[in-house]
Amino acid sequence: MSLQPIKLYGHANGPNPWKVALLLSELGVPHEIDFMQMTEVKKEPYILKNPNGRLPTIEDPNTGIVLWESGAILEYLVETYDKERKFSFEPGTHEYFHTKQWLHFQMSGQGPYFGQAVWFSLYHPEKIESARVRYINEIRRVSEVLNTALAGREWLVGGKFTYADVAFITWFGVIPWITGDEIDMEKDLPNLYAWLQRMKARPAIAETLKRKEEINAKESK
Repeated sequence: MSLQPIKLYGHANGPNPWKVALLLSELGVPHEIDFMQMTEVKKEPYILKNPNGRLPTIEDPNTGIVLWESGAILEYLVETYDKERKFSFEPGTHEYFHTKQWLHFQMSGQGPYFGQAVWFSLYHPEKIESARVRYINEIRRVSEVLNTALAGREWLVGGKFTYADVAFITWFGVIPWITGDEIDMEKDLPNLYAWLQRMKARPAIAETLKRKEEINAKESK
């Protein structure tokens, strides 16, 4: 049975929509991205789909579901489209719960703290150095947790690449953008750095990240 494309509502620069796009690409599920302006997400018709007024949201014509929150979307995608469990594990196993554990860490730790670091580094109308430093230090802390966990292993759970690994990729792209040379990932976080390079070398990941860069370059003109 051929699948209809999933519609992914996103933003050209937004890490959360792109992490959904990365998993869709790895799963080989057809999809199209509706790139929205931030002025559109707080009003109708978008808030009728996502009352939180944030990105991403998906509409899946194959099942009829509309779903928001990127972590929930990743879980939905593997439960619906990863029947061979290439990127997930059998429900009830330790690995099944450990994969959820890392996804929740990404959602509660990496995303919010990295996002606040971006805000206080680039967008807050007042320069509050103490706030910027706090969130840069949180970037270091979250990164060190992962660097320690990845010692002696290639992937976070069960010796294979999963949706938990995918979830972390895009937010790490903000580090050189907002910290310059304050954080040297290759030198100070070698396990984390090698893990990111392994993921970026995967064909589906590489192709999607290249598409992201091209769209970002187009949007910035």
